[in-house]
Amino acid sequence: MELRRNTHHVFRLMYHFVWIPKYRHKVFAEPYRSTLKAIIGKIAYDYDIELVELEVLEDHVHMVVRAEPKTAPCNVMQVIKSISAREFFRMYPEIRRQYFWGGKLWTQSYFVETIGNANEEVIRQYVQDQLQIMDNGEKNSQQLSLF
Repeated sequence: MELRRNTHHVFRLMYHFVWIPKYRHKVFAEPYRSTLKAIIGKIAYDYDIELVELEVLEDHVHMVVRAEPKTAPCNVMQVIKSISAREFFRMYPEIRRQYFWGGKLWTQSYFVETIGNANEEVIRQYVQDQLQIMDNGEKNSQQLSLF
């Protein structure tokens, strides 16, 4: 995973999302699966969300995205879920009537995790070692101290 840059940041952020339809109905068989994938792809493009992977199963969705630091994962989910539900129901009103009588396609919940190149233990050890690395760097420095 390569580093990304913008005006003020250097970053490497990826998120893995999983979410389910209301009542865990198994509604995303073909042609609904392809349609939902196209809808989510268009939303990602329109909202500048870099869609890395997307898989729609019959009763849940997996998505991997790259994001900028200013974009919170909850905002990504809010945009994807709200617009995809509206567009999906606009295209398939019969699905709404048959399965989603409450009017909502998605549950409120979702799963999200960050994806990185190192595991948690490596990162924790790196952070814990920073003070020692800084102290060693100052001892070996040729710069004169102020006092």
